[in-house]
Amino acid sequence: MPKLTVGPWIATQKLPSKALARDRQAFLERAQHRLQVHEVAGLPLIGLGGSCGKPCFALPYTLSWNDTNTRELEQIGTEFECFVEYGVYPHLKLLDGEQEVAAVQDWTTFATVYLRPGYERAEELLITLRDRLAP
Repeated sequence: MPKLTVGPWIATQKLPSKALARDRQAFLERAQHRLQVHEVAGLPLIGLGGSCGKPCFALPYTLSWNDTNTRELEQIGTEFECFVEYGVYPHLKLLDGEQEVAAVQDWTTFATVYLRPGYERAEELLITLRDRLAP
């Protein structure tokens, strides 16, 4: 399965230069791109991570971490050559180089997955997380 296909959309959201950081009109023009609806694997793209800029997808269920689903997440990590780093919420990081490729958040009334758009197996990972973490 491919990388995420929303890269061009993400690029339209980012500040193109520091010179435009105080330009309200330039911001409003970038914000217009948010009206475009995007989905990957049937999951809606709901925004970008504030600090990381990774696209964020809503899972179709709520999620509360427990022993069973954290073990499942670790198994998924193994299958994708990743390990789980448990911070505020779990992150999947590549064994080779420790690059973060995904994070799964459970703080809201629905679960979300943040994915590195350039990760070669991003869509496959999103589908796997959706299917195997479902309560």
